[in-house]
Amino acid sequence: MSVNGQTIAVRPLSGTDREAALDDLARLRIEVFRAYPYLYDGSLDYERGYLEEFAASDGAVLVAAFDGDRIVGAATGAPMESQKSQFKKPFAEAGYSPSEIFYFGESVLLPAYRGQGIGHAFFDHREAAARDAGKSICTFCAVVRPEDHPHRPEGYTPLDAFWRKRGYAPVEGLVTGFSWTDIGGTAESEKPMQFWMKHLDAD
Repeated sequence: MSVNGQTIAVRPLSGTDREAALDDLARLRIEVFRAYPYLYDGSLDYERGYLEEFAASDGAVLVAAFDGDRIVGAATGAPMESQKSQFKKPFAEAGYSPSEIFYFGESVLLPAYRGQGIGHAFFDHREAAARDAGKSICTFCAVVRPEDHPHRPEGYTPLDAFWRKRGYAPVEGLVTGFSWTDIGGTAESEKPMQFWMKHLDAD
């Protein structure tokens, strides 16, 4: 695809390509998640360790967007069975089997490349990986911030409309918590994370 006159390649990474990209992907996560609504004050060591663990899980997919040799966006996904308990537990309590579910970890893209179809390509690749893994449900979670949050930018538009266009919807009561340190903060605090879900057979 072409973005701002540049050809952008979006493809899954595997083997040595995936390993070689981890540092670039860690830096990308830190840069993108510093912005609202995550306001995440991350470290390279933590991010690389997180990505290594995620990428090593059975059935994981890591998709990257390249502008030449530069990674400008990335998205991850893996079977829910391999995820941490705070992600699996809400589904088990709601009567879902984690063995049915494919979990999308994140989708990060530099601002200059947004709105050009790369986000759709990320979803296409991850949904294809979910089908290959025999899963019937795809899900992800997004942080919930109050409408009057002091760092909410003027004119901020959440991604809800884009996610709904992809066939996803928030599931009432399907919420977990995850902790991190906000920019300017001195300690971690837990944030509510709302799960969105799509049944693949609804396509």
